[in-house]
Amino acid sequence: MHGRFPILYIAEADAEDAVLSSGALAHLVEAIPHATFTVVGSPASAPLFADLPRLERLIVLDRDGRWDWIALWNQVRETNWGLVVDMRGSTLSGKLRRQKRAVKSKTLPDVHLVEQAARVLQLDEIPAPKLFVGRDTQEAADALIPQGDGPILAIGPGVDWIGKRWPADRYAKVALSLLGEDGPLAGGRLMIVGEEADRDAAHSIRFAVKRERVIELQGRLTRLQTVAALSRADFYIGGDSLWTQLAVAAGVPAVGVFGPSDETLRRPWTGVAVRGPRSLQEFVDLDPRLNQHIQHMMDLPYERVLKASKKLLAQLAD
Repeated sequence: MHGRFPILYIAEADAEDAVLSSGALAHLVEAIPHATFTVVGSPASAPLFADLPRLERLIVLDRDGRWDWIALWNQVRETNWGLVVDMRGSTLSGKLRRQKRAVKSKTLPDVHLVEQAARVLQLDEIPAPKLFVGRDTQEAADALIPQGDGPILAIGPGVDWIGKRWPADRYAKVALSLLGEDGPLAGGRLMIVGEEADRDAAHSIRFAVKRERVIELQGRLTRLQTVAALSRADFYIGGDSLWTQLAVAAGVPAVGVFGPSDETLRRPWTGVAVRGPRSLQEFVDLDPRLNQHIQHMMDLPYERVLKASKKLLAQLAD
């Protein structure tokens, strides 16, 4: 097949959801080498695709109002698209000139969001989340990672709601055991990622190892640069958060700590989810809208996360 094949990809507005679906876009990049891409995203999700190969346009849809969609229509209506992939299920994509259209349906219960994205393209094999990182982005991240020996354990303690926050001292205990003298990552370094606001959450974690073995990156990198930094890590532990999905998109084996959230839909695709003794439904019974200022994660002991981490590391070593 020859000639230009323009693809319009409308990404989810939520950055975490956009990362979970990113494997579908990566599949198109690799499967159709003559395709060119226009990507539409929100201010949160669009920058994640800035380094996509053969990207012709990156359009930021600032809001989700009627006039915003009309403005988008005026930017994309003149092209005869080879394929329109609509991860928002909008009406706009159905009005465009195109050869084919693939639209994400409403969330399917008990089907992981990565698999849902693959179903949009009717793929037999499910591609893992993947975000492309350009040379400049990688160099910007590498500039903040000092040279050193040994493996790197990355931790992302930040979450978007206190109910999903696992205590920092428990992350520290897991890190201490994994990086300690007899641990599977013995002699390695600790990388902490997240927003500037996550520095307090990471306060206890940084003391798990000597200062010269800590790489603190919270608030110092864009989200795409964070993917670049995480690509240097050997293992990752974090909450049900964007940071965990960025680690997965960077190709890092990940352990996700879960409580009042659904690991069926959002567990690390290339890793495992660990939860405490309570089911999601039990959290919903206590906090029906899952929005109260309650530290729900207190009943997940560090030993359970440590055991899962060691098990996954042993499997990777085989």
